[in-house]
Amino acid sequence: MTSPRSAFGASPPGGRTQRPGKAGFAAAAGTPLHRRSRVNVGRIGVYAFLLFAAAFFLAPLYIMAVTSLKGMDEIRLGQLFALPQHLSLDAWRTAWSQACTGVDCGGVRVGFWNSVAIVVPSTVLPILMGALNGYALSFWKPRGANTLFAVLMLGAFIPVQVMIYPLVKVVAAIGLFSSLPGIVLVHLVFSMPVMTLLFRNYYASIPQELFKAARIDGGGFWRIFGQLMLPMSTPMIIVAAIMQITGVWNDYVLGLVFAGRDNLPMTVQLNNVINTTTGERLYNVNMAATILTSMVPLLVYFVSGRWFVRGIAAGAVKG
Repeated sequence: MTSPRSAFGASPPGGRTQRPGKAGFAAAAGTPLHRRSRVNVGRIGVYAFLLFAAAFFLAPLYIMAVTSLKGMDEIRLGQLFALPQHLSLDAWRTAWSQACTGVDCGGVRVGFWNSVAIVVPSTVLPILMGALNGYALSFWKPRGANTLFAVLMLGAFIPVQVMIYPLVKVVAAIGLFSSLPGIVLVHLVFSMPVMTLLFRNYYASIPQELFKAARIDGGGFWRIFGQLMLPMSTPMIIVAAIMQITGVWNDYVLGLVFAGRDNLPMTVQLNNVINTTTGERLYNVNMAATILTSMVPLLVYFVSGRWFVRGIAAGAVKG
């Protein structure tokens, strides 16, 4: 019995075939063992652009943060990027509970709770309505569904400013002007096109066989929606919640027009704080009030940003 021969013609010890290593292949090919690392100019450019963009967007936040921690004596020196020599949270306390908004000196705390009262129903109701519309348009497809969807999409491209006066007349006619239900109703109307589009595209990616199987098992319209489709919509619900929370919280025009004096959101309160001056303008208080106002959208993005990307990708399969 002959022993196996190696690739180079000689029998290896023990009769086992030995394969040439990387050094053998490199020597046979005439290439060096250690190649010099090549500098990827494109990758360096991408990282440089990302660093510049991050610095460009984070610089205002940094300036606001350090200014809010300084006293007015340090601010007068004009050193925007300098760290505070003496940290102080007095400006934050003043902005939250003592800053004057016109004749009322209660800070932005009242506006915060008003915004919470507006955001919660203005997030839950549009998501439920959008999911219901998308479910009906995707699976049940009533007569005129495409026309209805086209009308909804047309509403998404109408500027808010164009619709303010007609909505003022309609909301006043039903007795909801300058009230909490009135501002919630307005946010519900303006969010319907986008919410319907998101859920319709998401449900379009779900196999029709799943819906047909539920129908064979005796499921009706509401049972299939509540027990099957809605629990499967968690990624898109998170996307819709992020969009609604940030959009409603950052709204200024609709809150100013429809909320009324007793329900003014935090953005309106912030504008009143900044534009109310009694003598010296307190820049540290203004910066602290601005950061407090933007805290909720920032936390929402930081906590659930990865879910936002997943949900958008899940709803982009069909549509």
